[in-house]
Amino acid sequence: MVRAFIMVKAGSGHAESLLGTVRGLRHVADANVVAGDFDVIVEAEAEEVYDVINGVATKVRELDNVDDTKTYVCLE
Repeated sequence: MVRAFIMVKAGSGHAESLLGTVRGLRHVADANVVAGDFDVIVEAEAEEVYDVINGVATKVRELDNVDDTKTYVCLE
């Protein structure tokens, strides 16, 4: 199992609306609005790295009102 965290910077005032959309994506285990440099943290889990990077991360990046993302794949 591969796990990753995707940090999402949302457009001003759009973190809450992104949260619902992101939680509905395949392979998303959890997502939360947070305070700090990013607005939403997404936890993704899949069998293959490909599913996390090309599935979840790409789909999140393509959503309206997403200004930036950073994906961190867990090494454990």
